[in-house]
Amino acid sequence: MNKRSFSSRWAFIIACVGSAVGMANVWGFPYKLGTNGGGAFLLIYLFFIALFSYAGLSAEYAIRRRARTGTLGSYEYAWKSRGLGTVGKIIGWLPLAGTLFTLFFGAHSIEKTNKIMMPLFFILFAVLAVKVAMLPGSGAGYKFLFTPDFGKLGDPMVWISAMGQAFFSLSITGSGMIVYGAYLPKNEDVVSAAKNTAFFDTLAAMVAALVMIPAVFAYHTDPAAGPGLLFVTLPKILQDMIGGQIFAIILFTAVIFGGISSLQNMFEVVAESLMHKFPRLNRTCTLVLLCVICFGVGVNMEAIVKWGPWMDFVSIYIIPIGAVIGAVSWFWVIKKDEILDEVNSGASKRYGAFWYNTGRFLYVPLALLLCIIALSMHISF
Repeated sequence: MNKRSFSSRWAFIIACVGSAVGMANVWGFPYKLGTNGGGAFLLIYLFFIALFSYAGLSAEYAIRRRARTGTLGSYEYAWKSRGLGTVGKIIGWLPLAGTLFTLFFGAHSIEKTNKIMMPLFFILFAVLAVKVAMLPGSGAGYKFLFTPDFGKLGDPMVWISAMGQAFFSLSITGSGMIVYGAYLPKNEDVVSAAKNTAFFDTLAAMVAALVMIPAVFAYHTDPAAGPGLLFVTLPKILQDMIGGQIFAIILFTAVIFGGISSLQNMFEVVAESLMHKFPRLNRTCTLVLLCVICFGVGVNMEAIVKWGPWMDFVSIYIIPIGAVIGAVSWFWVIKKDEILDEVNSGASKRYGAFWYNTGRFLYVPLALLLCIIALSMHISF
C-alpha cells in the first residue's frame, strides 16, 4: 500500500468515520437532543447531515485530493485559481484554528487503528443499548427521542444548535476532513464516500443516544444534564445495574476508542499544515509540541463544568465560521470546472449543475445565514 493512500475504499470510509465519531457523537448528540426537544432536533439534524455531507463533505474530500497538500495549501490553491493566493494563505488559518481548538479537550497508522477501534465502538455501544432497553421506564426515553415537538421547529436556537452539531459531528470544519482527500485515489467516488461517512457517523450518534436517553429516563434524571450526562449521571446509573461495573468499563472503553480516533485526525490536520507552512519543522517535534500545548490547555479545563461551554463555543461559533470560509472557497472561489472535474474523477455517475448549485446556492447561503444568526444572538457562556 502506498503510504499516501488507503488499502481500500472501505478502509478510507472507516478512517473518516473514525475521525468524525468522537465526543460530538458520544456526549454532544444526546445532550443536544435533551436540550432541544428530542425528536424535533433530530429531524433538523438529519436535514443538515444530508445537506452537509452531500455538498460540503464531498467538496472537502475533492479539494484536498486536487491540491495534494495540507489545509493551508488547499486554501492557497483554491484562491490562487482567481489570482488571490495570498488571501488563501491568510484565511486558511481560521478553519485550522477550529481543528486545533477541538484538540484541547499519518494514513497507514490511522487505517490500522480505526479498523480495530471503530467496529469495537459500535459493538460495545450496541451491547449497552440492548442492556438499557431492558430497564423499566426506558420506553419514555424512546418516546422523547422519536416524537418531535414541532413547536421547537420555530426556535432559531434549535436550528443553530443542530447546524453546529452537524458540522462538528461530520468534522466539516473547513479543515478537519480535508486531510483525508489526499489519501483518496482518483478512481474513488468522493460523493459516495461522503454519504457513507455521514451514514455511519449518524448511526454512531444514534447508538449513543439509544444508550443515554432511555437510561436517564429510566432513572428519572435530566436528559439535558450537559457533560455530566456521560461522566456523572451514567456512572451513577451503572452502579445500580446488575453487572454495572462491567458495563461501565465497556462504556468508557468505547468512549476512549471514539476519542482517540478523532484526535488522530486532528493532530494530522494541524501537524501537516504547520509543516507545509514551515518546511523545516520536524514531524516528530511538531506532534510533541502540539501534545504539550493541548495537554497544558486541557489540564486547565479539568473541571467538567468547563467542557460544555467550550464545546458549545467551538461548535456554534468557530467551526461554523471555518466551515463557511471553506464552503465559499470551494463553491464560489475555485473555478466551477475544476471542482467538478475532481468530484467526477472516479464517480459512479456524473455530478454536474445539481451538485454544484446545491453547494453554491443552498449549502453556502444557509450555513452563512445561520452562522450570522448565531453570532448575533450574544449567547452567554
